[in-house]
Amino acid sequence: MAAPSSPVEFRVSPVDAVALEQRAADLGTRSLKKAAKVQGLKLAIAMMDLTTLEGMDSPGKVRQLCQKAKRPLPARADVPSCAAVCVYPDLVPVAAEALRGSTVQVASVATGFPAGRTDRATKLREVELAVAAGATEIDMVIDRGAFLSGRYGVVYDEIVAVKQACGAAHLKVILETGELKTYDNVRRACRIALLGGADFLKTSTGKVQPASTPPVVLLMLETVRDWFLETGNTVGVKAAGGIRTAKDALKYLVLVAETCGDRWMVPQWFRFGASSLLTDVAMQLEKERTGRYQRAFDFSAD
Repeated sequence: MAAPSSPVEFRVSPVDAVALEQRAADLGTRSLKKAAKVQGLKLAIAMMDLTTLEGMDSPGKVRQLCQKAKRPLPARADVPSCAAVCVYPDLVPVAAEALRGSTVQVASVATGFPAGRTDRATKLREVELAVAAGATEIDMVIDRGAFLSGRYGVVYDEIVAVKQACGAAHLKVILETGELKTYDNVRRACRIALLGGADFLKTSTGKVQPASTPPVVLLMLETVRDWFLETGNTVGVKAAGGIRTAKDALKYLVLVAETCGDRWMVPQWFRFGASSLLTDVAMQLEKERTGRYQRAFDFSAD
């Protein structure tokens, strides 16, 4: 993609914060019952990127996570697989081997995750190595230092370079919205990522608070909807960080349905970055089936 001809292309209209937060709050009051709730819970599982991004991660832990992603509830054939497993680059070969033959994608964080404080050549090499090892999705972090100092062209150029390094792999651009502080900054970061060729906009690394919030995700959904109307190109949204309950997941699905419509109600275009969300969703599914809650341990144990 050619570089924007001027900074004008990075400009965005101001966000009406009061209206945005009120809209998110209003949609948050919607509830799903019975069959619709069960359908929503299954869809939430299908949209999950099961994630382990800790210093103590091991090949054994990744293999267990991959097994869980393939069969979230082994006793129930009606429950779908998760969308992806997200790991550090050095564990991509382990995940790729464990997921071979399944529909679950191999995602890898890259570009100096989570801070992004390394030189561009190293970032691009990290992406190339992850893709060569079997990653089909790359989650990059933007240079927030450059963004917050107004060097938007630097952020754009890096996204373009990473997109090229991804080859056939999809690119999720992590904005780290908790560090961007304002809705106007979030909208501008979305715009830069879209111009740079992002396949997904992602809220956060999960390492900074606040992470995903309904108003921020609503703003991102409005941005990709408007981008589709402007260009005809569909870009996804990934809500990551702090989403732990089935109730929260269903609220986000309402945001997607009411803002973007059915086109985005599939794992190809909406994701949850989840490390603990699956346990609560599985408990709720079984409660809907049996009428009683089971122990969280029954679902969280590998």
